[in-house]
Amino acid sequence: MRPGTWFLRLCRKGSGFFVCLLFYFSASASEVATVELDAPQEIQALLKQYVFLLRMDAAAIPEAGPDRSALTRRARREVSALLATEGYFSPEIRIDRSDAARWRLIVEPGQRTVVEEVNIQFQSETNESDADGELKTLRGQLRRDWAMPPGTPFRQSNWESAKQALLDALRDERYAAAKFVSSKAEIDPDIAKANLSIVVDTGPTFRLGAIKVTGLHDLPPDFIGRYNTLKEGAIYRRRDLLAFQESLQNAAQLAVVVVSIDPDPQQAAAVPVQVAITEAPPRRIGFGIGASSNTGLRVESTYRHLNLFEKGWELASGLRLEQKRQSLYSDLFLPPNQGRYRDSFGVGLDRSDLEGLKVFTQAAGVTRTVTQGYIETQISIRVQHEAIQPGEYADKSSYSTLTLNVGRTWRAVNNVLNPRQGHVLEIQLGGGFGLSPQAKDFGRIYGRNQHYFTLGKDNVLSLRVEGGYTFADSRDGVPQDFLFRAGGTQSVRGYAYRSLGVQEGSAVAGGRILATGSVELVHWLKPSTGLAVFVDSGDAADTAKEFTFRTGYGLGMRWLSPAGPLAVDLAWGEGKTRPRLHFGVSVAF
Repeated sequence: MRPGTWFLRLCRKGSGFFVCLLFYFSASASEVATVELDAPQEIQALLKQYVFLLRMDAAAIPEAGPDRSALTRRARREVSALLATEGYFSPEIRIDRSDAARWRLIVEPGQRTVVEEVNIQFQSETNESDADGELKTLRGQLRRDWAMPPGTPFRQSNWESAKQALLDALRDERYAAAKFVSSKAEIDPDIAKANLSIVVDTGPTFRLGAIKVTGLHDLPPDFIGRYNTLKEGAIYRRRDLLAFQESLQNAAQLAVVVVSIDPDPQQAAAVPVQVAITEAPPRRIGFGIGASSNTGLRVESTYRHLNLFEKGWELASGLRLEQKRQSLYSDLFLPPNQGRYRDSFGVGLDRSDLEGLKVFTQAAGVTRTVTQGYIETQISIRVQHEAIQPGEYADKSSYSTLTLNVGRTWRAVNNVLNPRQGHVLEIQLGGGFGLSPQAKDFGRIYGRNQHYFTLGKDNVLSLRVEGGYTFADSRDGVPQDFLFRAGGTQSVRGYAYRSLGVQEGSAVAGGRILATGSVELVHWLKPSTGLAVFVDSGDAADTAKEFTFRTGYGLGMRWLSPAGPLAVDLAWGEGKTRPRLHFGVSVAF
């Protein structure tokens, strides 16, 4: 291949056309040589990527003196410009051409420039009072958060990103129209120091005005307002708009949501909050199949109407058929009240046959859900009728109860589906009043805490404790939902689902006491595949004398499948020679 062909290829990659053309026509009378770089390790990658002379596989070195001089001058200019972006303003650059077949580009970058002083000034055309010191606090915080404080190396990319971060912080916090008046980096190459100065025009403080909604067609006019937590006249903060947007995105009735403002200083006194939405299809039908070691194979059908009676009400109904449990339910969810709480009404039928205990429950109730950040509180009241039969030949019993339950969940994890850091804490307080002769009055307390710790790069340790107690003279006449059984996945592995409790004939019924704990370590081989080892212990009983800790241990696999997280565990119960398989997976379509 002719040496000049290399230059034509480089020309097509964006090199200077006239320089390449000059080298091409002189290539037939040139010497082919390699060019080596002699420079500190920290700058080699940068120079090799952008310096034209170093990017050539084989350099066609022109014989004519002027052509060689043009090539070396270009190399020096490129090296000098690149090093300046990294804070090296006094480099020494030499090209050793003593060996015609092996050139050496020698670069000594010199002392790197560091930031000596930073001067950030804020100005505004409007006169703002600062009676409470809020503006002084904000500006002081921005100066402290500046990304290139004195003593840090000067890099052009860091300089640009630091300025942008400062501007973004102002635009996110009350000053939506902030802009630079000037920005200057004064470099003294003799002493390798940089003095940075910035003047920012913050513009006026923006305050929120009325909400303007576009894209609303079938949903009621007040639907968006029911999610609104913003107050007219409040100081604009971008995080408040994002929180409003997130709450709307969680609404099943909406497919796309964008909440924004127009940073026009003329509207700063009451800037309109623009909410652009796309409504979701109002009707959805779903089918799913699944399996778990707790309740066996499962098929499920669901129907949702997201705009019932064109009021924005959400109707969710479903039929779930499992080998050991069957349920039919219908819930009606109302839109939230000014973003503070959400009410729902529901009815349901549930039938189960677990460890010989047959339970048939009919219930109707109302629930209020309050969400504040990562804290969710639920208050529910329901009337339920329960019929139970412990064993094939035992007598049936039934009773009706009015129950009240208050539950609060703190969910602070880095990922809801695959938590590796954080905790989930749940506490429930409840009770009931008997509405039939066999039913009893009772109280109940329950708590569960799961904590996740990241150990090194690929290990996650999880600790779980769980406990509960039902206050009643005896367990007879208390609904099974307010008693306790243990065993199975998410409880004590190595034992069958809900097999730890009170023995009643050939069946296992719920008791008034529960305590379980678990320690599990997962080592992630890949981002979606891991191996686990664990130890579980606990029991459910009717009295403290009957309570005995039962321990299970084993190993398992974790897989973040497209259908959802999958856990498969092989566990041995205390004193048992044969292991028990625990798993769960579901697919919706």
